[in-house]
Amino acid sequence: MTKAKKKAPKENAIVRYFKETWVELKKVSWPTRREALNLTLLVLAATAFMALFLGVIDLFLTWAFGLIV
Repeated sequence: MTKAKKKAPKENAIVRYFKETWVELKKVSWPTRREALNLTLLVLAATAFMALFLGVIDLFLTWAFGLIV
């Protein structure tokens, strides 16, 4: 004889999604305030450098094509 397996009621997909998301968020290693500040400053510095670099290249190419045309 086999015992009849009791089926648990199906959980709402949205509720299950948020429960699983919450479990995953608990596993995250969040940065400290100092680490977040340092990383933010690094991103801003890299962005400013690239903007300046690309601006200089743009000015040079504008000048160079101006000589050709």
